[in-house]
Amino acid sequence: MSDRPLVVVTDFIEEPLAIEREILGSVAEVVALNAFEEKELHGVIEKASAVMVYHTVPITADTINRLERCKLIVRCGVGYDNVDRPAARKRGISVANVPDYGTEEVADSAIAMALAFTRGTHILNHRLQREFGPWSYQQIVPKPRLRGEVFGIVGLGRIGIATALRAKALGCDVRFYDPYVEQGMDKALGIRQVHSLPELLSAAYVVSLHCPLTEETANLIDEEMLGQMRPGSYLINTARGGVVHPKIILHALENNLLAGAGIDVLPDEPPSPDNPLIQAWRNPDHPAYERLILNPHAAFYCEEGLEEMRVKGSQNCLRVLQGMPPLNVVN
Repeated sequence: MSDRPLVVVTDFIEEPLAIEREILGSVAEVVALNAFEEKELHGVIEKASAVMVYHTVPITADTINRLERCKLIVRCGVGYDNVDRPAARKRGISVANVPDYGTEEVADSAIAMALAFTRGTHILNHRLQREFGPWSYQQIVPKPRLRGEVFGIVGLGRIGIATALRAKALGCDVRFYDPYVEQGMDKALGIRQVHSLPELLSAAYVVSLHCPLTEETANLIDEEMLGQMRPGSYLINTARGGVVHPKIILHALENNLLAGAGIDVLPDEPPSPDNPLIQAWRNPDHPAYERLILNPHAAFYCEEGLEEMRVKGSQNCLRVLQGMPPLNVVN
């Protein structure tokens, strides 16, 4: 390895690193470790001047304290809960994210899951495929019109706003809960703000989660909050798995507290095959089989979005290596 600065791509992105080297190759060496566990980073990452991390591995204090010359850790995505930001701050290392690469895709995915449930297409497909019940719309009776129904947003950041605008275009009565949003955002978007989570949950036909995973939002939708939700409603989570625990979702489906749940993210990815939620979802005799949509943390993905996160992450590393301050610092 040369004496030039080193940029380490920890996970998810494999060779060839054409995008990263096109942007950084004139000033730094770039290597991809493609790690699945944090310990696989050790032995190389220590010499990194900048680190680009995705979502497969965590960057804990153990790794951060090994860094000898690092100036920036870029979480190439929106969420940054897999990086120990306080530990990095103590070491004088900036942590940044890429907050705007997949806004449309995640919002589209949330709306797609909501429509699959509220129009009955998911359940009808499952039942007809299994030859369960008549070849008739009556299998989803009664089904209310979506227009005019309350579509609840938890977390009105970039993705929450994009989802709100899509739901508004469908004619929904869009309401949101976010205690950190400045006053007037509701007027700017033509939607309604509520000031407590139970108020939103009790009114919404669809609840879509778009908040980051923090100490405040961990297990935000717990058994108590679940009890606040409107009977026959739907829960969509394209945010972080830790915002609502899988056992809560399973309990809600088993006890008809939810009509359905669309889940793109889980606390452990990939989940263990013996995870009770996974077993129920794969069991044709369990209500989760046709009332649960699971995706493999894919809501962010499109070819353009993947390229954008790589480009913007690399460009932020370049800024720091050239002596400029990083963008989108989150610590």
